[in-house]
Amino acid sequence: MLISDMMVFSLAVFLLLITPGPGVLSTAGVGSGFGRQAGLIFLTGLFLGTNLVALAVVAGYAALVFSIPYVREVLMAGSFGYLLWLALKIALAGRRLSWIESEKPPGFHGGILLQIINPKVYVVSTAIFSGFPFDGISLLAETLWKFLIFNVIWIPIHFLWLYAGVSLKRMNLSERSQFLINSGMSVAMVGVVVLAALAQ
Repeated sequence: MLISDMMVFSLAVFLLLITPGPGVLSTAGVGSGFGRQAGLIFLTGLFLGTNLVALAVVAGYAALVFSIPYVREVLMAGSFGYLLWLALKIALAGRRLSWIESEKPPGFHGGILLQIINPKVYVVSTAIFSGFPFDGISLLAETLWKFLIFNVIWIPIHFLWLYAGVSLKRMNLSERSQFLINSGMSVAMVGVVVLAALAQ
């Protein structure tokens, strides 16, 4: 039964993480705009930020913060604003393959900050750590297993998105292909904003 519970949990985590959100889209964007090294630094910050939010959810601090009026709305506005800004940069990039236009990459701290203001991280963390109980083990053991499984799935998914961004940077694509990629990524990020807004 425990193995079955873990498999269901793993599938849920995979489906929650694989869907486009600020984390994976910005990872691909940094990889495309600034290359592998900058992408790895950003991804390290993203990883730490994700786990800090998950720890806050488990410890109950997130529930306390969200009980304060307008805190959730401020975080949502910050995250949505970032995504819309990024989508606008992509759309205005014309026929050049440039997902993020900036003189320097967002870096380690940018990755942490994005996850702290990213509402999807709070929603996903709350869903997976409060739901999907594991039968036959203590709450502490269940929480530790969930952290392990979550990170084992999180890491390769984000590395794949980073690899996709870096690979596109290296390709000598036609102007039409570059334009279609820019447009597709812009639509995807705006779509995330619209879906999240509707879910509210």
